[in-house]
Amino acid sequence: MSKLIVRPNAPDKDGIVLAVSPESAGWEYVGFEVAKLEAGQSLQRDTGSLEYCLVFLSGIANVATQELSWENVGERMSVFEKKPPYSVYVPDGNSFEVTAATAVELAICSAPGKGSFKARLIAPSASAQETRGYGNLERQIYNILPEIEPADSLLVVEVITPEGHWSSYPPHKHDRDAMPEESLLEETYYYKIQPEQGFAVQRVYTDNRSLDETLIVKNGETVLVPEGYHPVSAPPGYEVYYLNVMAGPTRAWKFTNDSEHAWIMTKPEDRK
Repeated sequence: MSKLIVRPNAPDKDGIVLAVSPESAGWEYVGFEVAKLEAGQSLQRDTGSLEYCLVFLSGIANVATQELSWENVGERMSVFEKKPPYSVYVPDGNSFEVTAATAVELAICSAPGKGSFKARLIAPSASAQETRGYGNLERQIYNILPEIEPADSLLVVEVITPEGHWSSYPPHKHDRDAMPEESLLEETYYYKIQPEQGFAVQRVYTDNRSLDETLIVKNGETVLVPEGYHPVSAPPGYEVYYLNVMAGPTRAWKFTNDSEHAWIMTKPEDRK
């Protein structure tokens, strides 16, 4: 199996089924975990030097930090309900406790914090929605923690790619600390497939092809993107969801398209 794919395991005592740390990924910034909690089960954590974004993929729970608490956080029971999630931002130097009211699938996104912001609930109405692309490049975007919203390091976004469509396309990369043209961002992709027996196809490659892998990704798996371009394809018959977590030395999403394929950005009717 490719070292870029992280597969889920049976839940541990805290319900964690998948874990990516900077140490396990061989990078510096992004941490990502998935917890599956049964009704009544709790997950507690001190944030330490990290900020967190807790994304409720499905289910409802009560959430408490050191200063604030919220009851019945969550709404959707599936990421394919075509609605943005509830999320909770928790800064470094804090703590959180999530107590499931129903079965919950929770994405735990982390990166270095600087203590700049307070904990807050991110309601679905606060997640800017957009349809990106055209034709079979069209996909639905839910911007949970974009760069215009307060955080120290994290960038978090959901993407739903219809069957037979492509996303993260044309191929783009963000692996150079060369602002303002391009930012260096590590990235994880967490996948859900509908129906679950399906798969997505993701290619990760660099200009010099020192990294060039084409991956078959299944439901519940995570792909690591340490560098390079990383387009995604949803095969006919299978709708593909992924949650992106990004972080790097500068909190900005500035990317470069693969020059061989950048022409695809222009709609056919606008090409001369």
